Amino acid sequence: MVETEETADLSREALLKRLKIIEGQVRGIEKMIMEDRDCVSLVIQLAAVRSGIEGVGALVLNNCMKLCFHKGPEAATEMDALSKAVAIWGRVRGTDTQ
Repeated sequence: MVETEETADLSREALLKRLKIIEGQVRGIEKMIMEDRDCVSLVIQLAAVRSGIEGVGALVLNNCMKLCFHKGPEAATEMDALSKAVAIWGRVRGTDTQ
């Protein structure tokens, strides 16, 4: 299945919808901090935001892969860029504390 303008628009809409939800969650966390809410509630909301971001990242990478694979051999440069994006996304997902 080749990526059409219509499916690209649907993917874009799905990404924007998810980002709006995450934006609302972040605003909620800000409000919780201002209200001096308990740590457990904050951590729960932070985990939800992290999960949402991971979902958006996975969707972006999935869409990029589909586009690259449909372009065939002429997508070599894009495949290199996709490989870098996957490597970066893998590093970001660490659990180290700073």
